[in-house]
Amino acid sequence: QNMLEELLIHKPDDPIEFMINHLKQNNDDAPKICILGPPASGKTTVAMWLSKHFDAIRVSQETLLFKETLALTEEAKAYKEKNQKIPNALWANLIQERLSNVDCIKQGWILEGFPENQEQAWMLQSFGIFPRHVVMLYASDTVLIERNSGKRLDPLTQEVYHTTFDWPSDPLVQQRLVKPDDLSEQEVSKKLLEYHRNFPEVFQIYQKVLKSINADQPSVDVLSQVLTYVQTRHRSAAPFTPRIIFCGPPGSGKSLQAALIAQKYGVVNICCGQLLKEAVADNTSLGELIKPYIDNGWPVPDNLVLELLTQRLSSLDCLTDGWVLSGFPRDIDQAEKLHKSQINPN
Repeated sequence: QNMLEELLIHKPDDPIEFMINHLKQNNDDAPKICILGPPASGKTTVAMWLSKHFDAIRVSQETLLFKETLALTEEAKAYKEKNQKIPNALWANLIQERLSNVDCIKQGWILEGFPENQEQAWMLQSFGIFPRHVVMLYASDTVLIERNSGKRLDPLTQEVYHTTFDWPSDPLVQQRLVKPDDLSEQEVSKKLLEYHRNFPEVFQIYQKVLKSINADQPSVDVLSQVLTYVQTRHRSAAPFTPRIIFCGPPGSGKSLQAALIAQKYGVVNICCGQLLKEAVADNTSLGELIKPYIDNGWPVPDNLVLELLTQRLSSLDCLTDGWVLSGFPRDIDQAEKLHKSQINPN
Protein backbone atom coordinates (compact mmCIF):
# COMPACT_ATOMS: atom_id res chain seq x y z
CA GLN A 1 0.00 0.00 0.00
CA ASN A 2 2.80 2.44 0.90
CA MET A 3 4.59 1.67 -2.37
CA LEU A 4 1.41 2.30 -4.40
CA GLU A 5 0.81 5.60 -2.61
CA GLU A 6 4.38 6.73 -3.25
CA LEU A 7 4.10 5.72 -6.92
CA LEU A 8 0.95 7.85 -7.33
CA ILE A 9 2.55 10.85 -5.64
CA HIS A 10 6.09 10.77 -7.06
CA LYS A 11 5.11 9.54 -10.57
CA PRO A 12 8.68 8.32 -11.28
CA ASP A 13 9.96 8.14 -14.87
CA ASP A 14 10.89 4.48 -14.31
CA PRO A 15 8.19 2.95 -12.05
CA ILE A 16 9.73 -0.54 -12.15
CA GLU A 17 13.11 0.71 -10.89
CA PHE A 18 11.28 2.83 -8.29
CA MET A 19 9.40 -0.23 -6.97
CA ILE A 20 12.58 -2.36 -6.90
CA ASN A 21 14.39 0.32 -4.86
CA HIS A 22 11.41 0.66 -2.53
CA LEU A 23 11.40 -3.09 -1.85
CA LYS A 24 15.17 -3.07 -1.28
CA GLN A 25 15.09 -0.19 1.17
CA ASN A 26 11.74 -0.58 2.89
CA ASN A 27 9.86 -3.20 4.81
CA ASP A 28 6.49 -1.59 5.44
CA ASP A 29 5.52 -4.25 7.98
CA ALA A 30 8.80 -4.16 9.93
CA PRO A 31 8.33 -2.86 13.49
CA LYS A 32 9.68 0.57 14.39
CA ILE A 33 9.10 0.76 18.13
CA CYS A 34 10.43 2.91 20.98
CA ILE A 35 10.18 1.60 24.55
CA LEU A 36 10.44 4.47 27.03
CA GLY A 37 10.02 4.78 30.77
CA PRO A 38 11.76 5.55 34.06
CA PRO A 39 14.53 3.38 35.56
CA ALA A 40 13.37 -0.11 36.65
CA SER A 41 10.06 0.18 34.76
CA GLY A 42 10.88 -2.93 32.71
CA LYS A 43 12.05 -1.41 29.42
CA THR A 44 14.74 -4.06 28.83
CA THR A 45 12.36 -6.95 29.57
CA VAL A 46 9.73 -5.57 27.17
CA ALA A 47 12.28 -4.70 24.45
CA MET A 48 13.94 -8.13 24.57
CA TRP A 49 10.59 -9.90 24.47
CA LEU A 50 9.39 -7.84 21.49
CA SER A 51 12.72 -8.40 19.75
CA LYS A 52 12.28 -12.17 20.02
CA HIS A 53 8.58 -12.05 19.12
CA PHE A 54 9.07 -10.00 15.93
CA ASP A 55 12.63 -11.18 15.15
CA ALA A 56 13.54 -7.47 15.19
CA ILE A 57 16.82 -5.80 16.16
CA ARG A 58 16.97 -4.49 19.73
CA VAL A 59 18.97 -1.29 20.05
CA SER A 60 19.87 0.05 23.51
CA GLN A 61 22.71 1.85 25.27
CA GLU A 62 24.33 -1.51 26.07
CA THR A 63 24.10 -2.87 22.51
CA LEU A 64 25.42 0.37 20.99
CA LEU A 65 28.40 0.55 23.35
CA PHE A 66 29.35 -3.08 23.87
CA LYS A 67 27.90 -5.24 21.07
CA GLU A 68 28.37 -3.06 17.98
CA THR A 69 31.44 -1.99 16.01
CA LEU A 70 30.13 1.33 14.73
CA ALA A 71 32.28 4.26 13.61
CA LEU A 72 31.42 6.29 16.72
CA THR A 73 31.41 3.46 19.30
CA GLU A 74 34.94 4.13 20.59
CA GLU A 75 34.24 7.85 20.97
CA ALA A 76 31.12 7.08 23.06
CA LYS A 77 33.00 4.51 25.14
CA ALA A 78 35.66 7.09 25.96
CA TYR A 79 33.01 9.30 27.59
CA LYS A 80 31.65 6.29 29.50
CA GLU A 81 35.10 5.28 30.79
CA LYS A 82 35.68 8.83 32.11
CA ASN A 83 32.23 8.75 33.80
CA GLN A 84 31.19 11.67 31.59
CA LYS A 85 27.73 12.15 30.08
CA ILE A 86 27.60 11.08 26.42
CA PRO A 87 26.40 14.09 24.34
CA ASN A 88 22.92 13.90 22.78
CA ALA A 89 24.35 14.44 19.29
CA LEU A 90 26.69 11.45 19.69
CA TRP A 91 23.84 9.19 20.85
CA ALA A 92 21.67 10.35 17.94
CA ASN A 93 24.46 9.71 15.42
CA LEU A 94 25.11 6.24 16.87
CA ILE A 95 21.41 5.38 16.62
CA GLN A 96 21.14 6.75 13.08
CA GLU A 97 24.15 4.69 11.97
CA ARG A 98 22.79 1.50 13.57
CA LEU A 99 19.22 1.88 12.25
CA SER A 100 20.47 2.47 8.71
CA ASN A 101 22.06 -1.00 8.63
CA VAL A 102 20.36 -3.59 6.41
CA ASP A 103 19.20 -5.83 9.29
CA CYS A 104 17.28 -2.96 10.92
CA ILE A 105 15.73 -1.93 7.60
CA LYS A 106 14.61 -5.49 6.78
CA GLN A 107 13.72 -6.85 10.22
CA GLY A 108 12.69 -3.65 11.96
CA TRP A 109 13.94 -2.28 15.26
CA ILE A 110 13.07 -1.95 18.93
CA LEU A 111 14.72 1.17 20.35
CA GLU A 112 15.04 0.83 24.12
CA GLY A 113 15.34 3.91 26.33
CA PHE A 114 15.73 6.38 23.46
CA PRO A 115 15.07 9.23 23.05
CA GLU A 116 15.72 10.33 26.64
CA ASN A 117 14.93 14.02 26.08
CA GLN A 118 13.54 16.55 23.65
CA GLU A 119 16.88 17.28 21.97
CA GLN A 120 17.50 13.60 21.19
CA ALA A 121 13.95 13.28 19.82
CA TRP A 122 14.42 16.26 17.52
CA MET A 123 17.77 14.95 16.31
CA LEU A 124 16.28 11.53 15.51
CA GLN A 125 13.47 13.25 13.58
CA SER A 126 15.99 15.33 11.64
CA PHE A 127 17.60 12.01 10.58
CA GLY A 128 14.21 10.78 9.38
CA ILE A 129 13.79 8.32 12.28
CA PHE A 130 10.10 8.22 13.19
CA PRO A 131 8.83 5.31 15.33
CA ARG A 132 5.44 3.88 14.36
CA HIS A 133 4.70 3.01 17.99
CA VAL A 134 6.00 4.47 21.25
CA VAL A 135 5.33 2.60 24.49
CA MET A 136 5.67 4.66 27.66
CA LEU A 137 5.91 2.49 30.80
CA TYR A 138 5.04 4.11 34.13
CA ALA A 139 4.86 3.31 37.85
CA SER A 140 5.12 5.24 41.12
CA ASP A 141 8.61 6.27 42.26
CA THR A 142 8.35 4.21 45.46
CA VAL A 143 7.57 1.07 43.44
CA LEU A 144 10.45 1.78 41.04
CA ILE A 145 13.00 2.39 43.82
CA GLU A 146 11.93 -0.82 45.59
CA ARG A 147 11.95 -2.80 42.36
CA ASN A 148 15.37 -1.49 41.39
CA SER A 149 17.00 -2.91 44.53
CA GLY A 150 16.19 -6.46 43.39
CA LYS A 151 17.39 -6.00 39.81
CA ARG A 152 20.04 -8.47 38.56
CA LEU A 153 21.87 -8.65 35.23
CA ASP A 154 23.19 -11.62 33.27
CA PRO A 155 26.51 -10.30 31.87
CA LEU A 156 26.55 -13.04 29.23
CA THR A 157 23.14 -12.34 27.62
CA GLN A 158 22.44 -8.84 29.05
CA GLU A 159 19.03 -10.18 30.17
CA VAL A 160 17.56 -8.53 33.26
CA TYR A 161 16.10 -10.57 36.15
CA HIS A 162 14.64 -9.77 39.55
CA THR A 163 15.09 -11.42 42.93
CA THR A 164 11.32 -11.27 43.59
CA PHE A 165 9.45 -11.00 40.29
CA ASP A 166 11.56 -12.81 37.71
CA TRP A 167 14.17 -15.22 39.09
CA PRO A 168 15.71 -17.63 36.50
CA SER A 169 15.12 -21.36 36.97
CA ASP A 170 18.52 -22.33 35.50
CA PRO A 171 21.13 -22.64 38.33
CA LEU A 172 23.95 -21.68 35.92
CA VAL A 173 22.19 -18.43 35.05
CA GLN A 174 21.57 -17.78 38.78
CA GLN A 175 25.30 -18.06 39.49
CA ARG A 176 26.19 -15.61 36.70
CA LEU A 177 23.84 -12.84 37.82
CA VAL A 178 25.39 -9.62 39.07
CA LYS A 179 24.07 -6.46 40.65
CA PRO A 180 24.24 -3.53 38.18
CA ASP A 181 26.64 -0.72 39.09
CA ASP A 182 24.15 2.13 39.44
CA LEU A 183 21.78 0.53 41.94
CA SER A 184 22.10 2.85 44.94
CA GLU A 185 18.83 4.46 46.01
CA GLN A 186 20.41 7.89 45.66
CA GLU A 187 21.47 7.15 42.07
CA VAL A 188 17.99 5.86 41.15
CA SER A 189 16.32 8.91 42.74
CA LYS A 190 18.62 11.17 40.71
CA LYS A 191 17.74 9.34 37.49
CA LEU A 192 14.01 9.50 38.30
CA LEU A 193 14.26 13.25 38.86
CA GLU A 194 15.92 13.71 35.48
CA TYR A 195 13.34 11.45 33.81
CA HIS A 196 10.40 13.43 35.25
CA ARG A 197 12.02 16.66 34.07
CA ASN A 198 12.36 15.41 30.45
CA PHE A 199 9.23 13.24 30.22
CA PRO A 200 6.58 15.92 29.35
CA GLU A 201 8.52 17.22 26.33
CA VAL A 202 9.13 13.72 24.92
CA PHE A 203 5.46 12.83 25.52
CA GLN A 204 4.39 15.95 23.61
CA ILE A 205 6.52 15.00 20.60
CA TYR A 206 5.22 11.44 20.27
CA GLN A 207 1.69 11.81 21.64
CA LYS A 208 0.04 10.78 18.36
CA VAL A 209 1.80 7.39 18.32
CA LEU A 210 2.26 6.88 22.08
CA LYS A 211 0.52 4.62 24.58
CA SER A 212 1.16 4.72 28.34
CA ILE A 213 1.12 1.32 30.06
CA ASN A 214 1.18 0.70 33.80
CA ALA A 215 4.34 -1.26 34.63
CA ASP A 216 3.18 -2.01 38.19
CA GLN A 217 1.36 -5.23 37.26
CA PRO A 218 2.37 -8.81 36.38
CA SER A 219 4.84 -8.85 33.48
CA VAL A 220 2.51 -11.13 31.47
CA ASP A 221 -0.17 -8.41 31.54
CA VAL A 222 2.31 -5.69 30.63
CA LEU A 223 3.63 -7.68 27.66
CA SER A 224 0.10 -8.51 26.50
CA GLN A 225 -0.93 -4.84 26.51
CA VAL A 226 2.29 -3.80 24.74
CA LEU A 227 1.83 -6.44 22.02
CA THR A 228 -1.80 -5.47 21.44
CA TYR A 229 -0.78 -1.84 20.95
CA VAL A 230 2.25 -2.34 18.68
CA GLN A 231 0.18 -4.55 16.37
CA THR A 232 -2.30 -1.73 15.71
CA ARG A 233 -1.95 0.43 12.60
CA HIS A 234 -2.27 4.19 12.89
CA ARG A 235 -4.54 5.79 10.34
CA SER A 236 -3.42 8.97 8.64
CA ALA A 237 -5.09 11.05 5.93
CA ALA A 238 -1.67 11.71 4.38
CA PRO A 239 0.52 8.91 2.93
CA PHE A 240 3.72 10.57 4.21
CA THR A 241 4.81 13.89 5.70
CA PRO A 242 3.84 16.46 3.03
CA ARG A 243 6.02 19.45 2.13
CA ILE A 244 3.96 21.50 -0.33
CA ILE A 245 4.53 24.85 -2.08
CA PHE A 246 1.70 26.69 -3.86
CA CYS A 247 2.71 28.99 -6.74
CA GLY A 248 0.50 31.12 -8.96
CA PRO A 249 -0.38 34.69 -9.95
CA PRO A 250 -2.22 37.09 -7.58
CA GLY A 251 -5.87 36.10 -7.10
CA SER A 252 -5.38 32.52 -8.31
CA GLY A 253 -6.43 31.06 -4.93
CA LYS A 254 -3.09 29.99 -3.45
CA SER A 255 -4.03 30.94 0.11
CA LEU A 256 -7.44 29.28 -0.08
CA GLN A 257 -6.08 26.02 -1.52
CA ALA A 258 -3.27 25.98 1.07
CA ALA A 259 -5.81 26.45 3.87
CA LEU A 260 -8.02 23.63 2.52
CA ILE A 261 -5.04 21.25 2.18
CA ALA A 262 -3.86 22.13 5.70
CA GLN A 263 -7.35 21.50 7.10
CA LYS A 264 -7.84 18.17 5.29
CA TYR A 265 -4.44 16.64 6.09
CA GLY A 266 -3.62 18.36 9.40
CA VAL A 267 -0.44 19.95 8.04
CA VAL A 268 0.91 23.37 9.08
CA ASN A 269 -0.30 26.23 6.89
CA ILE A 270 2.42 28.87 6.37
CA CYS A 271 1.60 32.07 4.50
CA CYS A 272 4.83 33.99 3.97
CA GLY A 273 3.23 37.44 4.35
CA GLN A 274 1.48 36.43 7.57
CA LEU A 275 4.70 34.91 8.92
CA LEU A 276 6.53 38.24 8.41
CA LYS A 277 3.76 40.17 10.21
CA GLU A 278 3.79 37.69 13.12
CA ALA A 279 7.57 38.06 13.50
CA VAL A 280 7.17 41.84 13.72
CA ALA A 281 4.23 41.57 16.16
CA ASP A 282 6.16 39.15 18.40
CA ASN A 283 9.15 41.55 18.59
CA THR A 284 11.62 38.79 17.74
CA SER A 285 15.19 39.70 16.77
CA LEU A 286 14.34 38.95 13.13
CA GLY A 287 11.05 40.82 13.49
CA GLU A 288 12.93 43.98 14.52
CA LEU A 289 15.02 43.76 11.33
CA ILE A 290 11.91 43.18 9.20
CA LYS A 291 9.76 45.95 10.80
CA PRO A 292 11.21 48.95 8.89
CA TYR A 293 10.50 47.23 5.56
CA ILE A 294 6.91 46.37 6.51
CA ASP A 295 6.24 49.87 7.95
CA ASN A 296 7.53 51.58 4.78
CA GLY A 297 5.92 49.13 2.36
CA TRP A 298 9.27 47.98 0.99
CA PRO A 299 9.94 44.37 -0.10
CA VAL A 300 11.65 42.39 2.70
CA PRO A 301 15.14 41.16 1.60
CA ASP A 302 15.24 37.49 0.58
CA ASN A 303 17.92 36.61 3.15
CA LEU A 304 15.64 37.73 6.04
CA VAL A 305 12.63 35.88 4.59
CA LEU A 306 14.69 32.71 4.13
CA GLU A 307 16.07 32.86 7.66
CA LEU A 308 12.54 33.23 9.03
CA LEU A 309 11.20 30.40 6.84
CA THR A 310 14.10 28.09 7.77
CA GLN A 311 13.38 28.64 11.48
CA ARG A 312 9.64 28.02 11.05
CA LEU A 313 9.89 24.98 8.76
CA SER A 314 12.42 23.27 11.04
CA SER A 315 10.14 23.58 14.08
CA LEU A 316 8.62 20.44 15.55
CA ASP A 317 5.06 20.72 14.19
CA CYS A 318 6.37 21.18 10.62
CA LEU A 319 8.79 18.24 10.93
CA THR A 320 6.15 15.85 12.29
CA ASP A 321 2.94 17.01 10.54
CA GLY A 322 4.33 18.47 7.30
CA TRP A 323 3.70 21.93 5.85
CA VAL A 324 2.10 23.87 3.01
CA LEU A 325 3.71 27.18 2.01
CA SER A 326 2.23 30.00 -0.07
CA GLY A 327 3.58 33.45 -0.99
CA PHE A 328 7.19 32.33 -1.51
CA PRO A 329 9.09 31.87 -3.81
CA ARG A 330 7.88 34.48 -6.28
CA ASP A 331 10.71 34.18 -8.85
CA ILE A 332 13.51 31.87 -9.99
CA ASP A 333 16.14 33.62 -7.85
CA GLN A 334 14.07 33.09 -4.70
CA ALA A 335 13.38 29.47 -5.67
CA GLU A 336 17.10 28.78 -6.09
CA LYS A 337 17.84 30.37 -2.69
CA LEU A 338 15.08 28.25 -1.13
CA HIS A 339 16.64 25.13 -2.61
CA LYS A 340 20.11 26.10 -1.31
CA SER A 341 18.58 26.53 2.16
CA GLN A 342 17.62 22.82 2.04
CA ILE A 343 13.90 23.68 1.93
CA ASN A 344 12.70 21.15 -0.62
CA PRO A 345 9.04 20.39 -1.32
CA ASN A 346 8.10 16.80 -2.13
